[in-house]
Amino acid sequence: MSNTLKLSLAASAVLAMAAGAVVTPAVAAEGAKEKCYGVSLKGKNDCAAGPGTSCAGTSTVDYQGNAWKHVTKGSCVKMGGTLTAHAGNAKPVPQKAR
Repeated sequence: MSNTLKLSLAASAVLAMAAGAVVTPAVAAEGAKEKCYGVSLKGKNDCAAGPGTSCAGTSTVDYQGNAWKHVTKGSCVKMGGTLTAHAGNAKPVPQKAR
């Protein structure tokens, strides 16, 4: 095996390990999030903003019921959002701690 081939294989191994290290935390963080509908401000949604919109940043009004933001799992309903799309654009009302 030539030195060039050995160096290429070693570099590939290092890059593969680095890529795995970068991807793993992102996947783990994604698992700790949930889609929260009706809490994003105009143009600040993460995706799904209804007919005529393409995706992220395309909501047309504040608190659009069919536009969502990724939030920490378990915090959506507490901040007044919903876990499913809904009609309307009412400002979310945070729930008080019980």
